[in-house]
Amino acid sequence: MASAALIESSLSGIPVKRGKVRDVYDFEDRLLFVATDRISAFDWILSPGIPDKGRILTQISRFWFERFKEIPNHLLSMNPADLPLPDQADLAVLQGRCMVVKKTEVVPFECVVRGYLSGSGWKDYLSTRAVCGIELPEGLQQSDPLPQPLFTPATKAETGHDENVSFQTMSDAIGQELAENLRDLSIQIYQQGSDYARERGIILADTKFEFGILDGKPILIDEVLTPDSSRFWPAERYVPGGPQPSLDKQFVRDWLETTTWDKNSPPPELPEEIVSNTREKYFEAFRMLTGMECVW
Repeated sequence: MASAALIESSLSGIPVKRGKVRDVYDFEDRLLFVATDRISAFDWILSPGIPDKGRILTQISRFWFERFKEIPNHLLSMNPADLPLPDQADLAVLQGRCMVVKKTEVVPFECVVRGYLSGSGWKDYLSTRAVCGIELPEGLQQSDPLPQPLFTPATKAETGHDENVSFQTMSDAIGQELAENLRDLSIQIYQQGSDYARERGIILADTKFEFGILDGKPILIDEVLTPDSSRFWPAERYVPGGPQPSLDKQFVRDWLETTTWDKNSPPPELPEEIVSNTREKYFEAFRMLTGMECVW
């Protein structure tokens, strides 16, 4: 039985920044990440939310943080009670959707890795025969595997759309050494995650990572290889040459594309069937990746 969707959390008296999905509370030396059930598409927050979505995202990220133990990350605890919460805090609402994390200096770029030709990469290839300025062979089809994973950074946007930039732009902004380090680390994590996911019947088409700087060194932060930050395709249904069935929020984007919405005005309400099916796709992604049911 699905619980009601949590659209916005509330911790009285604690400074908070709200992103597209997460509410981030500042406890001075640490942060509390609360993954809500908000869902966004085409730079709009949609309504209603997807019940339990934030919990699934949090548990998938936890799975990957634990799997990539050799890569430093910001996770300290999954228990919000490890922080000095306000007396009236509703722990039942927070259960399963929280991470207590180290505070870092956030690198102002999304570290995007693409293994397949899809999404904005496919649109770019159709017009330029390149993806984000990286030239590719002629004759590739939509959803084809790329000759090698591509690192295509993007600017981070709290609201609105992330903008693809060149690797040189990223290097100029944060320094060549750090940019190269993040590029290599992102591709390494993508390849490890992709290999594992393929064993579990999922193609990891592309994803994005975020990093922060702590004590002068980069560490992995935010969410990792989730259905919100990645394209997950069921391997058994993969047929290149067109769009693929997905286990991510592409399902919602695809429904929106069937409507008359112009993407410049408030979006239509998600039908109950789309909400229910999206929720199930997120649960299915967790089950396939971990071999377990998602509980909290």
